[in-house]
Amino acid sequence: MKKPLIFLFVLCIQFVNSQDLALVKKNSKIGYISKDGNFKIEPQYKSAKSFSEGLAAAEDNGKWGFIDTKGTWVIPAAFVDSKDFNSGIAIVKKDKDWVYINTKGEIQTPPPTEKLFDFNNGVAFIRQSDKVGLINSKMAIVLQPKYDQIKSFENGFARVESNKKWGIISADGKEVVEPVYDEIGNYFKNTTWARKDKTFGIVSAGKFIPVDGAEKIWDFETQDLTYAKKNGKIGFIDLKGNWTILPIYDKAKAFSKNLAPVCVGSKWGYINPKAEFVIPPTYSDAEVFSSNGIAPVKEKNWGFINESGKLIIPTQYGITSNGFVISLFVQQDKGFIDGLARVKNEGKWGFLKPDGTVLSNQWFENAELFSKSAEKEKVITEVAVEKPKTEAKPAAKSATKKKK
Repeated sequence: MKKPLIFLFVLCIQFVNSQDLALVKKNSKIGYISKDGNFKIEPQYKSAKSFSEGLAAAEDNGKWGFIDTKGTWVIPAAFVDSKDFNSGIAIVKKDKDWVYINTKGEIQTPPPTEKLFDFNNGVAFIRQSDKVGLINSKMAIVLQPKYDQIKSFENGFARVESNKKWGIISADGKEVVEPVYDEIGNYFKNTTWARKDKTFGIVSAGKFIPVDGAEKIWDFETQDLTYAKKNGKIGFIDLKGNWTILPIYDKAKAFSKNLAPVCVGSKWGYINPKAEFVIPPTYSDAEVFSSNGIAPVKEKNWGFINESGKLIIPTQYGITSNGFVISLFVQQDKGFIDGLARVKNEGKWGFLKPDGTVLSNQWFENAELFSKSAEKEKVITEVAVEKPKTEAKPAAKSATKKKK
């Protein structure tokens, strides 16, 4: 009996390993550290930016290109300036013109537009004759220019203006709230707040529900309550527009972990959804709780408390970025994000762990927040299989058709 023929083929699987890297500046040079506090890329760049989608813009001899997480130049430094990658596309300045490139550095040509806009949520704006529409990362038009304004997308939705009236669209260009309002909020659980003439209310399922006496409503964040103003005081409303916490506070911020910072007079504390003070108003300022149950509070400087109000990290730090990438992170840059908080002490920046210790006991001239960076890896496997007989070929052809 003849032995079956055996041959080897190589199975190559490519996957993405996501890791967090933070840009830091040490001895006037920029490098990148991982969350264990070690340098993933040693400080060597005069100018560079945070990682986005596995690539970071960096400068070399006055020109900008992109490096990967190993510090290898993936896109050579040949541009006058550059922005970050988003949705696989970045804007770079080539000679005197701004152009789109993909992650291979290839120039992408969009439909005619008066200006190039950054990608976000898989789309970017195009502007023609003072009207704004959307394109996708393949440079195809998703929404013909028809609006006067489109604001930045948040969680897949954006506010749009048409004839001085506001509505909301999704990233595929569909209107989820008709532009008939004088002011509008973010889109949260199929709901938003809006103003019609002088009346503030909630928009749900296309219906406008006035909120009794509301003078202003803030965006919903992570919970089904948001803060609103009535008679000059702040309270909280739910997704149906009901006042669930009476407006008796001077200031307030969003609920998180079922706790919201509120200000009485000049002191801040925290209440629960029943309007009970869990943490008495004793601080000069307070921020929302992070997902790990820790919140920044201020006396003269900033420290951190847990959900029971215990001060677990002394009030000795600065947490405000003073313009340093603050535009990228509005609220969360002031607290713990994925287990670390960026703080300032004696003119230096570092990262605090929840136990109050400093990551790798290092302080830097500047430090940006950790950002996820996708790193592709390959797994190569040799597989031994029996060589198929000749009569088996038609069956293989049939399987291919089914796969298609």
